[in-house]
Amino acid sequence: MMDRRLMLGALAGAALFVAGPQAVNAQDKPELTFSAVFSQQDIRAEMMEMFKADVADIASLQLYYGGNLFKQGTEITAIQRGNLSMGNVAPQDIAKQIPAFSILTSAYLFRDAAHLKAFFESDAGAEMKAMAEDQLGIHILGPTYFGTRQVGLRVDKEIKTPTDMQGIKLRMPGGDAWQFLGSALGANPTPMAYAEVYTGLQTGAIDGQDNPYPNVENMKFYEVMSQIVRTSHLVAYDLLVISQQAWDAMSADQQQAFQAAADKAIAWSTEQHLAQEDKLGALFESEGLKISTPDVDAFRKHAQEMYLNSDLSKDWPEGMLDRINAL
Repeated sequence: MMDRRLMLGALAGAALFVAGPQAVNAQDKPELTFSAVFSQQDIRAEMMEMFKADVADIASLQLYYGGNLFKQGTEITAIQRGNLSMGNVAPQDIAKQIPAFSILTSAYLFRDAAHLKAFFESDAGAEMKAMAEDQLGIHILGPTYFGTRQVGLRVDKEIKTPTDMQGIKLRMPGGDAWQFLGSALGANPTPMAYAEVYTGLQTGAIDGQDNPYPNVENMKFYEVMSQIVRTSHLVAYDLLVISQQAWDAMSADQQQAFQAAADKAIAWSTEQHLAQEDKLGALFESEGLKISTPDVDAFRKHAQEMYLNSDLSKDWPEGMLDRINAL
């Protein structure tokens, strides 16, 4: 494991200076390039601006949003190749390279944002983060919560159970973990880039999408939807990561300050998302959307049975599910 980590760290070494190799002296600060799929209007963009200001004495951050620098799902490979320093990456993308990580992408795993935070601060969370360091060469700073995922549909069909989702073309990001989640909801999962979802809904290329309320508002998906079905199937989060090489290049004091700045920014972002979720339901209803709550227990039972009976669960670390549930 360590040999692989060192190899990936060497590949990522250039990520300290993505704009090109530069001579470094004692006065120079590393230039860290960050890429995310979320837009500049997203709460998490404000989070990153806050973080940038707080670490200005340690590093110079260059922030890119909207998938303009690297497309969704390519950030980890970019870090490993030395083309990117930091990213806001989906745990589903980590699961592509570390199958054991798929446990952290399963439906109805985390109860809420507080449970998510508690896990990543626990010993069990530390073990999962160590996998990413050792096998991928990335250091996880923390989970960036962005709401609870709900199903949004352009079609006017009553949804009560997973059976009602049959035949629904539900946009999901690419990758096996995401596609499996769509199937676990009873839908026909359809991969599509995040930036294409609005047009996909508008033209009927897809029947629906699954995102938390803040994303629906930020990307204006509600303009081309007729209803929201509150399945509450996934506490949505990404992971704020930095290349292990860039992390190891910092002194212990710098690492402590860098982590503290990340914790502060993430906590602020989480609070903002929770507050926004409380307000947006009324906004969507005022825009003419129907909001309903299905038989969530039926969705939970169906999804959990699919996960536990799938090949995905065979890669889950032994006892990890019980440890998460016990938090």
